[in-house]
Amino acid sequence: MEKRECIILKNATLGYKKNQEDVIILKNIDLSFYAGDFIGIVGLNGIGKSTLLKSLCGLLPVLNGEILIDERNVNSLFLKDLAKKIAIVLTEKIGGFNLTAYDVVAAGQMPYTNSFNRLEKENLTIIESAIKICGIETHQYKLLNELSDGLFQKTIIAKALAQQTPIMLLDEPSAFLDYASKHDLFLLLKKLSAEENKCILVSSHDLDLLLKYCSKLLVISDNSIELIDNASAKANKAFLEIGGGFI
Repeated sequence: MEKRECIILKNATLGYKKNQEDVIILKNIDLSFYAGDFIGIVGLNGIGKSTLLKSLCGLLPVLNGEILIDERNVNSLFLKDLAKKIAIVLTEKIGGFNLTAYDVVAAGQMPYTNSFNRLEKENLTIIESAIKICGIETHQYKLLNELSDGLFQKTIIAKALAQQTPIMLLDEPSAFLDYASKHDLFLLLKKLSAEENKCILVSSHDLDLLLKYCSKLLVISDNSIELIDNASAKANKAFLEIGGGFI
């Protein structure tokens, strides 16, 4: 499949506003991510992994430079257009506890509905497939506040799958999942990147999973942000420091 650039960061400075002042977390980043990439993002807590993911999908504005999604500035895209390009799984719990798991997954298809937001047969088939893939069929009509942390996480991942975007961003998606579910998730993500040519970026502290399944690692440290091949990870000083000597 064609290796096309789907995410480009040009001299990007990332962070957030506090009291009308810029709080810089990552600066002067020049990176490209391609269709078919499965990138694991590693770094210590507070280093900027979540900031990067939120900036890539437009949740945080770029402080300087630019981020391009399919050659268009991320902050210039309409929300509906952006939702057709990028699905994101965050660590924060969503509100709306009168919603069922099915309602949340179905929201992933909303960018593709008509002006009345009516779900057609094709939409319903995609929703049902995402629910089945994530193994939440028997829990799909439970309210969110009735779900365990693990089932809640699987529900959010199912929503991202239902969104059917060429880009998926996942922040600690394996949190709250049991050992087998973690491996199932990473195996699924690897399959999606390889067979559907999706560009997938995932942050995780499960370094063993990143090494096993991802094609490349984005290593974020105090002094650098570096994209490396998995094969060279154990020779990378910053990666070894993140692993605390246990890798």
